[in-house]
Amino acid sequence: MSIRLEHLNYIYSPKTAYEKHALKDICLEIPHGEFVGIIGHTGSGKSTLIQHFNGLIKATDGKLFYNEENIYGQGYNMRKLRNEIGLVFQYPEHQLFEIDVMADVCFGPKNQGLSREECEKRALEALKLVGLKEKYYHASPFELSGGQKRRAAIAGVLAMRPKVLVLDEPTAGLDPKGRDDILEQVSYLHKQTDMTVILVSHSMEDIARYAGRIIVMNHGEIMYNDEPKKVFAHYRELEQAGLAAPQVTYIMHDLKERGISVDTDVTTVKEAADEIMKALEVSVPNVLADKMSKSRQMEKEK
Repeated sequence: MSIRLEHLNYIYSPKTAYEKHALKDICLEIPHGEFVGIIGHTGSGKSTLIQHFNGLIKATDGKLFYNEENIYGQGYNMRKLRNEIGLVFQYPEHQLFEIDVMADVCFGPKNQGLSREECEKRALEALKLVGLKEKYYHASPFELSGGQKRRAAIAGVLAMRPKVLVLDEPTAGLDPKGRDDILEQVSYLHKQTDMTVILVSHSMEDIARYAGRIIVMNHGEIMYNDEPKKVFAHYRELEQAGLAAPQVTYIMHDLKERGISVDTDVTTVKEAADEIMKALEVSVPNVLADKMSKSRQMEKEK
């Protein structure tokens, strides 16, 4: 169950004074079960790209295949596509509109033609998966905190049992704890349900921690498409594109330049801590040995 794009282009307001070539000759494949991160500066085309995945936007030209079927083919079932590829927008209040959380989460399954009992069953499963407490099930979604709204919005998509979950900046505006809670929950969902997860984020630390592959967008083109270590090895080039590598990348390169033997390819805080501890275990005995050698030499000279 893959998503494949072949030479896909998208132009906003073609043949007008506002024409903008937002996506340029995109060739990309996302196999089933991957956790993919998409990063890029504002206006790089990342949000435009993900809205093509479930047909919200139609390419100006090029092809997009889902499970080897061209979604632009005549008679393609676009409704089925949107049931299988769920998109959570950056601002969840755009997706929450029912009288209470339970009704909102039931909305998608209800539109799929399921019975009331099945809708409620799926809604309960989804709400538990995202970790939203039961006391909020019958509260207005507009009374929830930012993090709770995100959970409710994700639950509304999960209740439809998609094969692919696409999240556009799901932690925007949240405090650090709220951000960590949401992303840990998304990571848990990925592992538990074996669904494909596509995460758009400005946070290099978040992408490095959770994604197995990173797609870097720059001026409507794919700049890099590789595993995190290989992408962040180009941290100087990323800076020129208005991006930055995770802080640990800079720290490890700085330590290396100071003569400390560490692996500069690490991308997470835990990996960096492990590398530094290894380096210390090697360097401390060497320093002690040097001191003892100098001490013995001084004794002999006496």
